[in-house]
Amino acid sequence: MADKFIPYGCQYIDDDDIAAVVQALRDPLITQGPMVEKFEAAVAEYCGARYAVAYNSGTSALHGAMYAAGVGPGDEVITSTMTFAASANAAVYMGARPVLGDIDPKNYCLDIAGFKKAISGKTKAVIPVDYAGYPVDIAAIMEIAHDHNLVVVEDAAHALGAIRNGSRVGSQADMTMFSFHPVKHITTGEGGMIVCNEERYYHRLKLFRSHGITRDEEMLTANEGPWYYEMQELGYNYRITDIQCALGFSQLKKLETFIERRNELAAHYDKALAAVDWIEVPPRPPGECRHAYHLYPIMVKDGVDRKEFFTYLRAASIGVQVHYIPVHCHPFYRRCFGYSAGDFPVAETFYAKEISLPMFASLSDADQDSVIQHILNYRPAV
Repeated sequence: MADKFIPYGCQYIDDDDIAAVVQALRDPLITQGPMVEKFEAAVAEYCGARYAVAYNSGTSALHGAMYAAGVGPGDEVITSTMTFAASANAAVYMGARPVLGDIDPKNYCLDIAGFKKAISGKTKAVIPVDYAGYPVDIAAIMEIAHDHNLVVVEDAAHALGAIRNGSRVGSQADMTMFSFHPVKHITTGEGGMIVCNEERYYHRLKLFRSHGITRDEEMLTANEGPWYYEMQELGYNYRITDIQCALGFSQLKKLETFIERRNELAAHYDKALAAVDWIEVPPRPPGECRHAYHLYPIMVKDGVDRKEFFTYLRAASIGVQVHYIPVHCHPFYRRCFGYSAGDFPVAETFYAKEISLPMFASLSDADQDSVIQHILNYRPAV
């Protein structure tokens, strides 16, 4: 075993981040205070969106987006099967049916032709996923969706900092979700956010985040005094703290550096692994686009034992991972929605061959070279 374990993802925290959190702890309000709105405003400005609402996780942010979109019992929501379960779970939380779709082998994102075919009279929304940080073709999805009066909620948990046709992800979909889990581009410990451009979504997102309660005088049905508030809808306690947002605000200042480093690492992987004929490296987006490289997913080619290769790398203290078990393969989705193996062959083939290599901003050149050398030393039995 190697002495040092290299994870597939890891946060980067410096003294400025620590100082920001310490200052937040010294402030009078450590939750529902000014740092939440300050962080929201900074992310909205970065993305080119009008509004942002921070939540205590990316999952709860997606849940809030489904509420804001008016999703409910009897509705259908289309999303990719190649994603973390939260993308589909958000629809289930609202009583809707998740309609899963296969992926496009050219980019590992939702297959757009399949999405179009999956639309029915019950479809209310679509959640396209920017898998690994690849910016999905949102213009094509938006055109189809709006022709059918669907709300587009982009799951950009992997794509903060990605650029699509010259614009940052977050400025184009009806709503866009970002995640601030420690393995993502910036972190708040746990946390998430929805950015959007429509005021009606913004108000519903805020209402849902805090028990469905409002003090907004324009929304109140009565007003008995300065203490007065109303619970107008059934919401949740999905609030994020000022402590977390202080960390996020500090981290956001370094985001461009983090994204540049991830792209440098990806370029080095691309070049070093180009001659390995049993590996397929991930695709790069065309034109004026920038991949965010939350993940660096390689695929082993036919005949290579993925499990054996995975075990070999783990034995060398290289923390590879597999992203993801397709949603339709989980027992819950098979039992409750009738999905089964074979439903989405492209995603299943991808899952059977995929391994995520270490990819994070603080990954050193030496550690990346160690990962590469172990891969070059491996001799698959093909």
